[in-house]
Amino acid sequence: MDDPSDASTPRQGPSRRGVLGGLAVAAGIGGAGITTGTSPANAAAEPTPTSAAPRPAAAPDLGPNVHVFGPDTPVAEIQSTLDGIFGEMETDQFGPGRHAVLFTPGTYPVHANIGYYTQIAGLGLSPDDVLIEGSVHVEADWFDGNATHNFWRCAENLSVNPSTGFDRWAVSQAAPYRRMHINGDLVLDDGGWSSGGFMADCRIEGQVNSGSQQQWLSRNCEFGSWTGENWNMVFVGVHGAPSGQFPQPAYTVVGQAPRIREKPFLHVDDAGAYHVFVPALRTNTAGTTWQGGTPQGESIPIGDFLIATPDTPVGEINAALAGGGHLLLTPGIYRLDATVEVTGADTVVLGLGLATLVPPAGQPALTVADVDGVKIAGILVDANERNSGVMMIVGPEGASADHSANPTSLHDVFFRIGGMHAGNADVSLAVNSHHVIGDHTWLWRGDHGTGIGWTVNPALYGLIVNGDDVTFYGLFVEHYQDYQVFWNGERGRTYFFQSEMPYDPPNQESWMNGGTRGFASYKLNDAVTDHQAFGLGVYCFFNANPGVVSERAIEVPNAPGVAFEHMVAVSLGGGTGTIAHVINDTGGPAGPGSTEAYVVSHP
Repeated sequence: MDDPSDASTPRQGPSRRGVLGGLAVAAGIGGAGITTGTSPANAAAEPTPTSAAPRPAAAPDLGPNVHVFGPDTPVAEIQSTLDGIFGEMETDQFGPGRHAVLFTPGTYPVHANIGYYTQIAGLGLSPDDVLIEGSVHVEADWFDGNATHNFWRCAENLSVNPSTGFDRWAVSQAAPYRRMHINGDLVLDDGGWSSGGFMADCRIEGQVNSGSQQQWLSRNCEFGSWTGENWNMVFVGVHGAPSGQFPQPAYTVVGQAPRIREKPFLHVDDAGAYHVFVPALRTNTAGTTWQGGTPQGESIPIGDFLIATPDTPVGEINAALAGGGHLLLTPGIYRLDATVEVTGADTVVLGLGLATLVPPAGQPALTVADVDGVKIAGILVDANERNSGVMMIVGPEGASADHSANPTSLHDVFFRIGGMHAGNADVSLAVNSHHVIGDHTWLWRGDHGTGIGWTVNPALYGLIVNGDDVTFYGLFVEHYQDYQVFWNGERGRTYFFQSEMPYDPPNQESWMNGGTRGFASYKLNDAVTDHQAFGLGVYCFFNANPGVVSERAIEVPNAPGVAFEHMVAVSLGGGTGTIAHVINDTGGPAGPGSTEAYVVSHP
């Protein structure tokens, strides 16, 4: 297969099969969202749920899959609900259930075991407004301690006093841990394998133990201490990050996050009214947003949002967005019959409970116009069985506006092709606008579940970046059949990259890039002159044919402004397949007999 790079067209993505031919999107502009000031919610000080602030009196209707608890809710009722949701969702990896469990400010002596498609969150302005006296945890008991399938769940905006002195978050991809305050230790595995993971804006008073985690990104956190490392542990803007010299230990420490906006979140004010808080854009930051007091940002009343359910017509959603409104997606699976079109500057689209969008046949699930300050957060896009050229598009093809002062940001936006059914899409995410910030995404062509196979769930590219000055924190991209990431824009930055190549090429002839064996996971257009990336891990596991070889894990032009730090290639399963080189023709091989290969820097 031909290399799609063309130095004469640095804004163009891969041309094979006309992948980008359908990227043009009408870019109408709607009104900006209305914002108001806010004040911190009251933090409860009493140890029982009946003695804190009263439940809000005028809660919006968030549907049957959002469970809101207040300090006056009997503890037995809360615990029974938590246990019931976990019993339903513990092993339901590709099922239809979706849940959000929300706590208004107060103290709750409960234990929350978090299964698939479950979000647990506090409704305070600070994590310390909601205290869990017990645990908020993820185990891997259902899989004999193996946490490599513990995907699609999240915990946000809570403080926890762990009853055992430590809490456990034994997860892999797409299981974010945000705005959490743990008054004790935190363990990130359950004794078996684990392949996470992401945390941001968290404070862990004790020690974080990564255990068996293969890789992990911690961003803008505060730790008492950290222990553990395997292949690729990255810390960006973290107080208490460990020290060491890569690759022994395999730590990458970046002192500050250069440009970041935290994920929007639902909260209640002192009067019990619901709002969505949108944290401010920050530059050159370390540590949490909330430890020093009220976080910076703005609060949008819930009345400015269309609260959608899976039965809400897309026409109604688009009319609300075009009229300057925002969108709250309640938990469920949205089988769209048209594309959701975000056209207004500063629009917020916030999903609860891993709200899942299935694109209409042959069309994207969601498009964003080339406007300032859009925030997309908390959604899973699951490919239709009929091909979509691109599942989600940020900015129309040829987007050129300057968004440096107010960039669009994507938070916990996940993509899946196969697993629930035989999905089919050429590209999962195309970023055409400039200055976009990606804040944790997992793009996954399924390797297990329903509808899985080399010709059953075809998918070419995970991420294509055409915009300039695009930054990704926590970029996980796996199993696509060509380049996992193809980056055309200038001045791109990536802080943590994790990729598994496709497991299932039936033979080498089926997976050739012209005369080159296989495809790199991370590919820069040959015309790019400025790009930096920190902490990259690329793995192979060619179990359909262990004789398959990928020539390179990472492929970049040799230009003065192109710099990569801390890279590893791994052949999983004790050498099931081979990656011949780590970056360009440097490093490696990783394969039978020598399963790990490290490169400290390039050039």
